Amino acid sequence: MKRFEKFTMKTAALFLGVFAFGSTVLAQGNPTLSDAEVASAAVTANQIDIDFAAIAREKSKDTQVLEFARTMANDHQAVIDQAVALTEKLSVTPKDNAVSQQLKADAEKTKEQLRAKSGKAFDKAYIDNEVAYHTSVIAAVKDLLIPETENAELKDLLMSVVPALEAHLEHAKMIQQKMSKK
Repeated sequence: MKRFEKFTMKTAALFLGVFAFGSTVLAQGNPTLSDAEVASAAVTANQIDIDFAAIAREKSKDTQVLEFARTMANDHQAVIDQAVALTEKLSVTPKDNAVSQQLKADAEKTKEQLRAKSGKAFDKAYIDNEVAYHTSVIAAVKDLLIPETENAELKDLLMSVVPALEAHLEHAKMIQQKMSKK
């Protein structure tokens, strides 16, 4: 079993910062993430968007927002399923870690903010968040995860997900643009 070679603290901090919507504040140090910890972070990032979509499906009445949320839930669940299958094949059990914990903590704040809104204000906040979240996830996958990944199968999985993430981002931007015209 190959490891997703070492993340330095600088890389981990950048990874967290990217998921925190573009902050690139870098920390010092040199801890590493194992395959199991990286798998946990990847699954967590996808689950977060599924959770955001669940809130949208509860709160929105806008057809295009509801359809987008349904797509996010389905597509991100498919990525989780692929990641789980790969980790099982590689005999890796996802392990909670500082990265996945920070992702969860940041997501809880965002979920609270989304739950506090309603109507058009909710729809706008949800779509704005989706644009920011997908922008951050794409950057993390392209600039950090893919370059850091040693395992060829994992690298292939990460590379295969990028076009879908980019399509999600473009779809969210399209909805965002339509909302700004209303």
